[in-house]
Amino acid sequence: MKRLFSHVDIRVRDRERAKEFYDAIFAPLGMSADVGAHFTTYTIDPSAPEARAEWFGFTQERDMVPGSARISLFADSRQLVDRVAGAARAAGARDLDGPAVQTEYAPNYYAVFFDDPDGNKLEVCCLVD
Repeated sequence: MKRLFSHVDIRVRDRERAKEFYDAIFAPLGMSADVGAHFTTYTIDPSAPEARAEWFGFTQERDMVPGSARISLFADSRQLVDRVAGAARAAGARDLDGPAVQTEYAPNYYAVFFDDPDGNKLEVCCLVD
């Protein structure tokens, strides 16, 4: 399978707080953390040989300033989007919007939008009915 993306690498102000948040929202998606000396990464199955082929990670940078870019993650069902939305809400997500059908994107585009504790913009979406 050809891959177009390798990884997402963001900055956070407090790595421990960020890990608590991302542990909560990534658990429903089946992602788990690998904590290194200076970097935390999440993959679907860290034991798989291709696990390092695509990952989401962060590094602590105390004076980081969040940008306006949004990172969107795919869910294979609306129920999974709902579970992530609940986990994000419970973990303290900011500016939570949805989950809801977003017809401005597509007739069956179901998504939740939120910011992590540092203001990084995230989305989890599903494209099935």
